[in-house]
Amino acid sequence: MAAISNVTEIIFLGFSQNRDAQKVISVLFLLLYVAILLGNGLIVVTIMAGKGLTSPMYLFLSYLSFVEICYCSVTAPKIILDSFMERRVISLKGCLTQIFFLHFFGGTEIFLLTVMAYDRYVAICTPLHYPVVMNRRVCGRLLGAAWGPDHCFCDVRPLLKLACSDTVLVGALIVANGGSISVVSFTGLLASYVVILRSLRTQTSEGRRKALSTCASHLAVVALFFVPCSFVYMRPCITLPVDKIVAVFYTVVTPLLNPVIYSFRNAEVKNALRRLMRRKGSGEEK
Repeated sequence: MAAISNVTEIIFLGFSQNRDAQKVISVLFLLLYVAILLGNGLIVVTIMAGKGLTSPMYLFLSYLSFVEICYCSVTAPKIILDSFMERRVISLKGCLTQIFFLHFFGGTEIFLLTVMAYDRYVAICTPLHYPVVMNRRVCGRLLGAAWGPDHCFCDVRPLLKLACSDTVLVGALIVANGGSISVVSFTGLLASYVVILRSLRTQTSEGRRKALSTCASHLAVVALFFVPCSFVYMRPCITLPVDKIVAVFYTVVTPLLNPVIYSFRNAEVKNALRRLMRRKGSGEEK
């Protein structure tokens, strides 16, 4: 019979045992979190309010930004608040809830990135069929399918250390589950872009430039998300000192950089943002 654990709450060690250093880190996290909310929120409002941003690509971009806000909000507020507390604790139920939503929104982002790669594949390789293939009904189904899936916040690997029974099998299942999702999605993404790059040989120089710009932005976002996730979830179930930094990277830094890389480099998004600001300015003057 496996031993029964009586754990009711979990203590976070945080990033530093020095109180002053922890407060500085907290302020830094607060600034990053506010920037994530503003950057991704601005993209959602701009795309939803912009009359010219009606293609499926921008619909997926707005959903990606919304998911980034949710994904970061699972952990960042708790990290910020805990930095000002004497005891940085979370209940076991709260920890399990955090793990659930962290993986729920993380899995949603993986499938959204895959859907966006498919969208670019159809747009570049079969442009004449694009309006028919990526119609509103198909986009709705793809978005619906995407919603299916010692530490500073709760994650599966640190939590396994609290188990009183053997966790080798559970660890192997984590690698198999998380690894399979990452490998299948990443392979599909790479395959899409290999086909896209091959098809660019028949495009005009202007068409190649525009397609490469869009694909480069998407691949940068994919790399920012998949590389750290693969480092954590596609190796044997052991905890490394660098795991905290890697976890912060894919839960905080990646949502911060996505708007800059993927959207604010896009001329149509920037023009729509300027129109929105002018409209707001003229409204305030009246």
